[in-house]
Amino acid sequence: MIARTWRGSTAARDADAYLDYMRGTGFAAYRATPGNRGVLALRRVRDGRAVFLLLTLWDSIDAVRAFAGDEIDRAVFYPEDDRFLVARDDHVDHFELVFADPSPACDDDDR
Repeated sequence: MIARTWRGSTAARDADAYLDYMRGTGFAAYRATPGNRGVLALRRVRDGRAVFLLLTLWDSIDAVRAFAGDEIDRAVFYPEDDRFLVARDDHVDHFELVFADPSPACDDDDR
């Protein structure tokens, strides 16, 4: 299994709106891609900014490629990202998952 990570920041006041936006764009696109095993969205609000760290799980690099295209190390962005993001990584990282405990608990809305 492959873990793909990305980081971006919004103004703190836009944190909830950006999360809602991601539910309809990125999170929906992950779910729609065969081979996606889920997403963890982490957020930290500090000093007027909300930092998001996304970790997506994939069956294989081929599944990542089906989502991201041939340049799998480039981040995927959506039409209104520029409206929200004050900082963002254009690069993503991929890791081989070598150990996992059972899934973390989350709200039903986030599945």
